[in-house]
Amino acid sequence: MPGGGSMASGATVTLFLCGDVMTGRGVDQILRSPVDPAIREPVVQSALDYVALAERAGDLVVVSIHWGGNWGYEVSREERAFAHRLIDRGAADLVHGHSSHHPGPVEIRRERAILYRCGDLLNDYEGISGYEGYRPELALLYFATLDAVTGALRALRLAPVRIRRFRLERADGADAEWLAATLDRESRGFGTRIELGPDGRLHVHAAAEACARSTPGGAGAG
Repeated sequence: MPGGGSMASGATVTLFLCGDVMTGRGVDQILRSPVDPAIREPVVQSALDYVALAERAGDLVVVSIHWGGNWGYEVSREERAFAHRLIDRGAADLVHGHSSHHPGPVEIRRERAILYRCGDLLNDYEGISGYEGYRPELALLYFATLDAVTGALRALRLAPVRIRRFRLERADGADAEWLAATLDRESRGFGTRIELGPDGRLHVHAAAEACARSTPGGAGAG
């Protein structure tokens, strides 16, 4: 389902919303085998075709996908492969994944962000026990800066907040540090580093870029 909007730069953003077709969740539970290529590939190609229409119009494209489980940091092979296909074919400038009730890994591929597990912004899960280790009371606001012409990611900053009584509060320093350490740990396997900046936000970098920034005399030094 497409939607759209515009930015101050004059660039147009098209948002495509879709559900998972690979993990056996949602409407595809009726399918005999959601991971069967005979079922998955036509759906994947259909999604790519729709997104390509916006690309040809010169829009920046965000693909928002409901996929994966509600809890946990694991990203399935099928999910990652699908996100890579969207990026590699030029069909998405940013992939926004949601379903989990807590934030998860981030990947930067070909100067494009893949947000595999964005978590909830507000929910009614306060007081529900059994998942305390995931800190579902902590959430993130995602601020991605894209090049208006090429769609390349220029900056990705995550603002940590806390859910309390159906309201959002600024997360304190300890909570922000926990989020930064957890997401950095979970994103390293995707070649991405996440660090807490002096502005209180989480700064996301490709691993090579983060390494250069931390090396005296490297790119970004001084």
